[in-house]
Amino acid sequence: MHKRETIWIIGATEGIGAALAQQWASQGARLILSARTSERLEELTENLGSDHIAWPMDVGNRESVNAVAAKIAEIGPIDRVIHLAAIYDPGKIADLDRDMAAQIINVNLTGSFHIAQIAPALLRQGGQLALCGSVAGYIGLPQGQIYSATKAGVINLAETMRAELTGIIDVRLISPGFVDTRLTQRNDFTMPAIMTPQTAADAIIKGLTGRRFEVHFPRRMTYSLKLLQALPYWALFPLTRRLTQ
Repeated sequence: MHKRETIWIIGATEGIGAALAQQWASQGARLILSARTSERLEELTENLGSDHIAWPMDVGNRESVNAVAAKIAEIGPIDRVIHLAAIYDPGKIADLDRDMAAQIINVNLTGSFHIAQIAPALLRQGGQLALCGSVAGYIGLPQGQIYSATKAGVINLAETMRAELTGIIDVRLISPGFVDTRLTQRNDFTMPAIMTPQTAADAIIKGLTGRRFEVHFPRRMTYSLKLLQALPYWALFPLTRRLTQ
C-alpha cells in the first residue's frame, strides 16, 4: 500500500496549477494550495474536497512565504513542493513599464528564490522540490522581455540547487512550452504546439515520477529550442533576428 503524498502547489488557482491540483487530488494526494487570490483558492479547494488546505500567499513577499511555511512545518515533513507562480507581460524591452518589470522580477525570480530557501526544511528526506522555468528561458527571443530573463534565472537557480542538494532532496526543473492559460492568451502571435493545462499537467506528473532533472514539453518544440541554444552566437543571432521581421 502506497503512502498518501502531501503536496504543496504554489500558483494553484488556474492554468497548470489548477490542473495539477485536480489530477493529484483524483490520485489520492493531500494538497496544500497557495496563491495570491484567496477567493479562487478557497473555491478550488472546496471543489477538490474537505481534506485539502488553502493557504493564500504572495510568493514575492518573504513574510507571507514564511507565515505559510510555519504552518506547513507544524503538519510535518511533506513529500513535494511544486512552485508554479509567475506573471507575464509580453512586449519589446523598450516598451515595458519599469514598475511592471520590477514586479515580474519579484514574483518570478525572487519568489523562486524564497521557495528555494524555505522548501528544503519542509520536505522529508528525499522529498521533491520542482521549480517552474520555461522554454522562454533557454535563449533570448523577440518579445520575451523580462519574463524570459527571469525564467533563465530560475533555470540557473534550479541547476545550482540540484548541485548543492543532491542526496538530500530531489530538485527538478519544469520547462513548459506554450500552454493555453490566461497569461498566454495575451500573446498576439501564433503559438506553436500549444497545449491544454490538463495535457501539461499529465506531462509534469509523468516527468516528476521519472528520473530526469528537467521535465520539458512538448518535445517537438523543446528539442528545436535546445538545438538553437547549442548554436554559437554567430549562428544564433541571424536566426532570432528574423523573428523580429
